[in-house]
Amino acid sequence: MYTHFSLHRWAACAAGIALAFPVIQAVAQSSPAEQRGLTFVLANCAHCHSVDKATDSPLKAAPPFRTLHQRYPVEDLAESLGEGIRTGHPTMPEFRLDPGQVGDVIAYLKTLER
Repeated sequence: MYTHFSLHRWAACAAGIALAFPVIQAVAQSSPAEQRGLTFVLANCAHCHSVDKATDSPLKAAPPFRTLHQRYPVEDLAESLGEGIRTGHPTMPEFRLDPGQVGDVIAYLKTLER
């Protein structure tokens, strides 16, 4: 027998799947590097930044990744990603990616320019 709690949980899961569907479709059409980059940003960045083409950033002060290319070429982030991104605000952790991860994240960021 379904309880109110289980129906609520099912509805929340269904809503999450519906919101993720456009991202899942985009991943299916992506290169392996783009897919790995998306996996990385979903795991490490999506708590604060919007990492897709449509949603708002969960943390309003965090710029959506889809706008990064409007500020500068995303390729320019490669050195910072490899050496460690440090920001002036205390809630963003420092990231230092290995060269393969840098390439993957850059490849994914470039998909947001299309």
